[in-house]
Amino acid sequence: MVQILTEDGAPIAKRGKRSVREALLQSLVELIVSGTFAENATLPNEMELTERFGVSRTSVRESMQYLSALGMVRSRTRAGTIVLPRENWNYLDPIVLNVMLSIGADDAFYSSLIDARQLLEPAAAAQAAANANARQLYQIAKAFEDMVEANSRDNEEWSRADLEFHTAIINASGNWVYRQFASAIRAALLASFRLTNRASQSHEQAILAHQDVLEAIRMRRPDAARHAMEQLIGVARSEMTDALRRTRMAASASDKNR
Repeated sequence: MVQILTEDGAPIAKRGKRSVREALLQSLVELIVSGTFAENATLPNEMELTERFGVSRTSVRESMQYLSALGMVRSRTRAGTIVLPRENWNYLDPIVLNVMLSIGADDAFYSSLIDARQLLEPAAAAQAAANANARQLYQIAKAFEDMVEANSRDNEEWSRADLEFHTAIINASGNWVYRQFASAIRAALLASFRLTNRASQSHEQAILAHQDVLEAIRMRRPDAARHAMEQLIGVARSEMTDALRRTRMAASASDKNR
C-alpha cells in the first residue's frame, strides 16, 4: 500500500476522519491542477485510489463528490471518473484557489482576474464615493497611508496595504455581491498585487494614482472616482503583462541552463 504523506510528514490514513478527507481532497486537487491527472483523463478507480492514498473507500467517495461539485470531475457508470476541462472548474473555491497559487497560476488566470477587476472596481469606487460613511472613508484613507509608509521599504507590506485599500473601497460601495467576490478572491488579489508591485516602475506614480482614487471618493465625486479607478486598473494590467513576460523569460532561461 502506498501511503501519501501530508505536509507534516504523517500518512493521510493516520489523521483524524475530517483531516483525512481534507488531506485527500487537497492531494487530488493538486494532482488535477498540476496536470498529473490531465484534463479528459480517466482517474484511477476507487480501489486503486484507496490503495494509493491509504484511505477508506468512504473518504474517496466523499472527495469525489466534492470534486464533482467543484466541476473538476464527472463520474459515469462503467465509464469511470473523468477530469473535466479547466473552464468547468470553480476557481473561487478556497482549496482550488490556494492550489492554483501555490503551483503557479498561468497567464489566463491573472488576465481573467484583471478583467473582473476592470468591471467591478470602477463601479465600486463610484458607489463608494456616493455611499461611504465616515468610518469607511477612514479605512480607505488608513490603507492609503499604510501604502505611503511602506513605499520602497517593504514590498510585502506595500502589497498588503494595497489589498486593504482596494478591499476597503469595495466594502464602502455598499454592494454585498462586490464584497463577497472580494472576500472569495482575496488570496488571488494579494498574489496579483505582489506581481504587479514587483513590476512597478515607479512607486511614486503608483501612490499618486491611488491618491487620485482616494480624493475622488473623499470629495464625493462618483464619476471622477470611477475614472481614477479605471486608470489605476489599466496600469495594473500593463504591469501584470510585464511581470508575466519576465516570469516566462526567466523560466525559459532556467530551462536552457539545465
